[in-house]
Amino acid sequence: MRVSQIPWWGLPLVAAVFALAGAAAVRYVAARDNLLLSRRRRTRRWYEERKEAYVTLLAGFERATVRLRATFEAGEKPPTLLAYVDEIGPALMPVRLLASGPVRSAALAVHLQLERLHGQMNPAAVSGVRPETHFRELLAQVPLVMQQFEAAVREELGIEEKPPAALAHTSNGKIRRKDPISRPDVEHR
Repeated sequence: MRVSQIPWWGLPLVAAVFALAGAAAVRYVAARDNLLLSRRRRTRRWYEERKEAYVTLLAGFERATVRLRATFEAGEKPPTLLAYVDEIGPALMPVRLLASGPVRSAALAVHLQLERLHGQMNPAAVSGVRPETHFRELLAQVPLVMQQFEAAVREELGIEEKPPAALAHTSNGKIRRKDPISRPDVEHR
């Protein structure tokens, strides 16, 4: 009885074919893992770049708003438009380059509102309204516009207002949520 239909002189050839197939499979798996790892790194870098740009711009907007309120309450003249643009310009440019459409639009809306407040208050711009009243009304609108910017940032970055529930492992290896609302005797997978 013959054990195999392969002649003895063909065995090295079969071994070489299987060795090449195994090496190709290993290279394919390694390439796939490297691709997934680079995507993960790219995603983390994408998130960090945007988060840093948004936080820097929000802080700049907040500083400008506080400075405007302080000068208005003290009865002083607000900082010049050029001083504002010099401060906000470097923080605004990364957001304009990196952000999605809704975030960019919301950031520019805040910027235009603050730019208007740093410019000359022209009494003829709004008929029947004194410039001080107009300035106070525009200043009161800044937090509302900034809130829209923050909401757009939260949506783009996937920031949830409520943190996810913590997970705990039970003695049998299943995962259970540590959620004060859920019952402790119910296990989730």
